[in-house]
Amino acid sequence: MIEIAGAALGWVIPAVVVFGASALLIVVTVWAVRRARAGAGARARAEDERNRAGTTLVELDDAVADLDLEVGLSGALYGGDGAAPLRRARMRAQHARDRAFDDYRRAADPATPVPEARRIAHRVREQAQRALTAVQSARRAHASWVAAHASAADQLAAVEQRWHELHDRIGDPRALLRELQRRVDPDESRDVADAAAAIEHCISESRRQIDAARSLVADPSHTALPAIAAAERALRAAEDAERRLEESHRLVMQAAEAFAGEIDSAREAIRGALGLREGVAGEQAEALAREIRAADEELSRISSNGARRPVAAVDAVARLRTRLDLALGDARTAQQRMRGARTALPGALASARASLARAEADLAASGAGAQARVRVADARDALAHARTVGDPVEALDAARQALRHADDARALCAYARLGRPGGGSAPGRSPR
Repeated sequence: MIEIAGAALGWVIPAVVVFGASALLIVVTVWAVRRARAGAGARARAEDERNRAGTTLVELDDAVADLDLEVGLSGALYGGDGAAPLRRARMRAQHARDRAFDDYRRAADPATPVPEARRIAHRVREQAQRALTAVQSARRAHASWVAAHASAADQLAAVEQRWHELHDRIGDPRALLRELQRRVDPDESRDVADAAAAIEHCISESRRQIDAARSLVADPSHTALPAIAAAERALRAAEDAERRLEESHRLVMQAAEAFAGEIDSAREAIRGALGLREGVAGEQAEALAREIRAADEELSRISSNGARRPVAAVDAVARLRTRLDLALGDARTAQQRMRGARTALPGALASARASLARAEADLAASGAGAQARVRVADARDALAHARTVGDPVEALDAARQALRHADDARALCAYARLGRPGGGSAPGRSPR
């Protein structure tokens, strides 16, 4: 009997262990699948909340930009008497927008836990919506004030005077473009060409609105104020385009002057890297040798056509220096890093400025969302830090960070254009 019981136990116990382990495995698997589904669902809900927050935040950002323009219009057209409440509303909306963008960064940060990211995004959406409602209320109140106090005839005379002043000051916006086209390839002068075309369009549109307003001033059954405001808005857009034209022209000319020096500085950096290679061994030495050869070949290619494409050349040299610094790693002393940073900084700053200018233009043309606007704002902040910090190594890191942010913004803008039916342009602005 004892032997039979022992035999039975010898069969039952392994069976219980096997079936128990199987049952436990099934329970654990079901729990893991449910948790994964719940986690995926939580992430999806958080992403949806972030998207909705970003949409509302973009609306607020655009509304603040429109409000800023309206404050300027009120000062230019109506003497500014009715703009004080509008200015206060603009200040409050700007503060609310900037806080919301800071919170949005945290909500979009992968390091933020999913539940917290969802709560932050929900709060951003509510705050942005309240600020948007306040902006719309302030604009309606100001429109009522304008309708009650503004004289169309006087405002038409003021905006027409501004048109003549701006037209005479700008002169021929294509003069700078023709100068560049004699010196550089078309790609290098593209931003100047776009700005010149924008100036011509805005000046023409403002003239058209002024003429339309003149025909309405004498008719008591119609109001000329909307046409007058549209004329002033077009003039301000022309002034913005004039600034873009001058800045784009300056970037090309500065790059043309700096190109030869950047090439010489990069050659010196390559020679320095060759000297440092003697002090490393093994795989690091082989990797460094490959990077030095690639940098030397790339620099030869840049030198061959850099005179006609100076902005692209300075940018390529700055990126080449970044890759070379990464390959050198810890092979340099602190003094060598400092010396290298001093020589690399001017090119890195020029590259970051040019990339940021194009990111801002891409943002205006693409209508990209909150992420692109955040990247543009981050690039501005990093570039400002690079210009003001005293340590060359820290300044170089900040300039390269600005370049990365600007590159990210341009990629997001390109994605936004691809995602829009027809791939056309749409208005867009960036925070701060």
